[in-house]
Amino acid sequence: MRISSVHLNNFKRFTDLKIEAIPESSKLVLLIGSNGSGKSSVFDAFDWLSKGQSKPLLYGNNFLDYYRKSADTTPFVKVELAGGQIIERAVFYDIVPGHELAKRFIGRSSIRIVPKIENTATTNLAAISTDDDAPLTFIENDTRFINDVLVYIQELNNAIRRPIFEGKQADVLKIFQDFIAPLNNSLLTIFGGTEKTTIQIVEFQDITPNSTAKLIFKKGDSKIDYDLLSHGEKQVVILLLNFIVRKKHFEDTILFIDEMDCHLNTALQEKLLEEIVTTWIPDSSQLWTASHALGFIKYAQKSEQASIIDLNLLDFDVSQIRFPEPKDNPDIYDIAVGKELLEELFTGYEIVFVERNDKDYYGQVGIHKTLFVPERDRNAVYHKVKTSQYKGIVDRDFLSDDDITQLRSRFPTLLILEYYSIENYLFHPDNLSVYHQERGNHFDRTHYIEQLTASKNLIKDDLILGIVSNRGSYAYFKEPEYSGTALQKRFLNNSENLDQARQIQLSLNSNEFETFYKSLPMKDYCKELPQRQNISKTLLAKTSWFKQKIRVLLES
Repeated sequence: MRISSVHLNNFKRFTDLKIEAIPESSKLVLLIGSNGSGKSSVFDAFDWLSKGQSKPLLYGNNFLDYYRKSADTTPFVKVELAGGQIIERAVFYDIVPGHELAKRFIGRSSIRIVPKIENTATTNLAAISTDDDAPLTFIENDTRFINDVLVYIQELNNAIRRPIFEGKQADVLKIFQDFIAPLNNSLLTIFGGTEKTTIQIVEFQDITPNSTAKLIFKKGDSKIDYDLLSHGEKQVVILLLNFIVRKKHFEDTILFIDEMDCHLNTALQEKLLEEIVTTWIPDSSQLWTASHALGFIKYAQKSEQASIIDLNLLDFDVSQIRFPEPKDNPDIYDIAVGKELLEELFTGYEIVFVERNDKDYYGQVGIHKTLFVPERDRNAVYHKVKTSQYKGIVDRDFLSDDDITQLRSRFPTLLILEYYSIENYLFHPDNLSVYHQERGNHFDRTHYIEQLTASKNLIKDDLILGIVSNRGSYAYFKEPEYSGTALQKRFLNNSENLDQARQIQLSLNSNEFETFYKSLPMKDYCKELPQRQNISKTLLAKTSWFKQKIRVLLES
């Protein structure tokens, strides 16, 4: 069971989020992004698919208040599996279709550390087969480890005692191989060292009227109760025991576990994730997890069985589409280490700051040892370049040819797109021609330019009205050292600004394609053209034409 796409609408943080084109080969899907980027919201969506309307009322009389972003709009979640099956839910109807498949979603929240084993199991232990011992929501403590401990001890006892009452000899080797060796082997793989230097389970104790159940570990010559393990050691034991106890229920499932990396150093993070994916996730299943840990990102980048989805710097209020990150895109590490450490971490790389999600497309170009790092907007890129030795790429927007000449003379590392925005490159007729040619498709370039020209002429008057005020939002030359200069005035409400705005107006009034296209906001307009429908911008960024254009820009 593997997911190929996810769609959240009016759900938790997201107005409209789509995650698409996840390869069927992905046994692991890693969501990355800073704190508050919406990673856990995706897991809440999976949880809602599988258990949503069966949950008790939360937050007063309406449990939907926990899930929906806008109170007057229905929340909607849709998942498409690699086999084409659809699972979806909206508030006013049950899951249709795929309601049986939705039962195969099993998740764990990030709040699952159990400091000590207590006799607090409140759920019928048989309920673990249906995941009914899960917490109500992903913001509550996940204490299923207590049930896992009790089931683990119960199964060990049964394996030892059953042969006695059947008059048979217990197969001690098989019991060891089924229950003891898997846990100890994984502990050894993750923590490294030898059996003398790594914790190994050596004993267990049953519940008594006067004492709790116990798991006893050995490290060197010392025996250590679970309660006395370090936080990181407990984290690993909790995860592994969950897989050991519930492994037969994890076949053909979507497993989602939030933040498995808590309290682990970088080396252990990578080993933990690799061990879980390769040893404990069935080949018929898929693991989704979320992290901004360097070790997890490193493993997911090198594994052919993994996809990375970057949710960082998303605007939750507009529609967003995310695709798996390219394996050769090093800027995914910015989530883990921060921009301040990039130069040290990527010695020999050229660092280029870009506007927000544009890095998704620059990263497709595959320029050797070039790192594209996102900043929040055009002005942030400008200030980063102004105060450092790094390059930056900004949209042309409503800059005139002379504006660009003046800016490049002052800031040679500030690279300015030839066209209004990166969308102008992606949907340029030359790029679409190459895209379709590479796939053996027919593309009528002349007809497309005619449609672009007609669409431009319908909106040009509205565009022209906003040029002067739009230019006033640019940060260029607003610093005190430029006060009163002619260059500063051209970005203010002065005649200098009007002079440059007229140049852009003349461009937009022209019907010569390359003249008007450089000032046409393709990111916001002409979206209705059929040539732009159902075509991935990520794939358009992989054409030879686009790659050559960006290489030339970086060399300018």
